[in-house]
Amino acid sequence: MRVLIVDDEPLAQTALANVLSARSDVEHFDSANDTVEALEKLATDSYDVLLLDINMLDLSGTELVDQLRKRHFPLPSIVFVTAHVEHAIAAFEKHTVDYELKPFSNESIGEALDRASRRAKGERAAKLIEALPQLQSRPPYPRIAIKAKGRILLINPGDVVVVRAEGNYVSLQRESDSYLLRESISVVAEKLKPYGFIRIHRSALVNTSFVVEIKPYPTGKYGLRVKGGKEYAVTRGYKRRTSNPSRNSGSVAVSSLWNSHLLDAAWT
Repeated sequence: MRVLIVDDEPLAQTALANVLSARSDVEHFDSANDTVEALEKLATDSYDVLLLDINMLDLSGTELVDQLRKRHFPLPSIVFVTAHVEHAIAAFEKHTVDYELKPFSNESIGEALDRASRRAKGERAAKLIEALPQLQSRPPYPRIAIKAKGRILLINPGDVVVVRAEGNYVSLQRESDSYLLRESISVVAEKLKPYGFIRIHRSALVNTSFVVEIKPYPTGKYGLRVKGGKEYAVTRGYKRRTSNPSRNSGSVAVSSLWNSHLLDAAWT
């Protein structure tokens, strides 16, 4: 779990940091002194939970949430931590998991973090499920031509479970064997996207047809288990991308590109 503290009171920041430091499920946490600094951090990094004060000098905590929505930033699970009970109703309209009054106890903050963590895990899994392309909407699998050990082999992308980068090559891994291509994984990722492949790591793609389980990890990441039992971790840098499936799963252009590789055996 990754957490961002947004509070302009140094004592409150320190108290919250102490609570987070004592938890084994907190992978990383940052602090922001105001909403401007918070927006900068949220623009460059992702967080699962936001511990957010409401009354601050520049923008209020609720206004910060509005800014996140306007900028289409991923919205973390929010726990408002404030001395002002009169803002409770407005706060709960802002994707809020909990509302803690200052002065707070370590126990109450801990319970709020537990609830926020459970919500964040559920939302991560739901987003990934939404991103898994529907099998019936995919174009028919073409054959792709690859050169292996002096031979030209025709491979069905639907048989490929995982694609992994290996130096200047990529390995197409099927259930029974694997083949090496001299190609960048970014190029392969674009060509395989219409056929149900998602990028889970800078050096790995997974065919979603083979995914049988999505497992949230306590650290805030999650894993995909494929048929056969192997498990692959989805790294944080690619978590957002899994929520943006291909908008053109039936792309003629992509299909034609595959066919051109079949005709001239350009994947060598």
